[in-house]
Amino acid sequence: MMRAQNIFIVGPMGAGKSTVGRQLAEALSYTFKDSDQEIQRRTGVDIPTIFEFEGEAGFRNRERLIIEELVNEERIVLATGGGAILSPENRQNLSARGVVIYLHCSAEQQHSRTARDRTRPLLETEDPLEKLRALMEEREPIYRQVADMVISTEKRGTSSVIKEIMRRLTSEDA
Repeated sequence: MMRAQNIFIVGPMGAGKSTVGRQLAEALSYTFKDSDQEIQRRTGVDIPTIFEFEGEAGFRNRERLIIEELVNEERIVLATGGGAILSPENRQNLSARGVVIYLHCSAEQQHSRTARDRTRPLLETEDPLEKLRALMEEREPIYRQVADMVISTEKRGTSSVIKEIMRRLTSEDA
């Protein structure tokens, strides 16, 4: 069915990585992991606290170490943080150890999905929508470069996204 045992989900905040990942893992009888949740579980603090005390660089280092470890597990669906692809090491580890799925949606869709979420340090700004647009402009080419498949989550329900992923995993042999 698939050339790789693991599935890694990349994309911007609000694209649905955790929601889709959790349900995809269930559909495949895989284990679901979320790199942000794993960092929080191990540190005992939330992401904004890590950003506050260690800055983005400290958080990205923790993220890199977690991803380096998690890609070695078998039969997992891993939802990564939106900026995980900024690290060349992460991109290499993800590409080498599984199928990388980029969940894509517009900055406007991201904004509507994250507007009430206070756990996103990068959006603690005067104009969160403009920040999302800037992040997308910077990261979009990298998401596409690392992805084995691109799936739009724009104005779509989770079950529709899961069905498309399952169909493409089986028909295209990823």
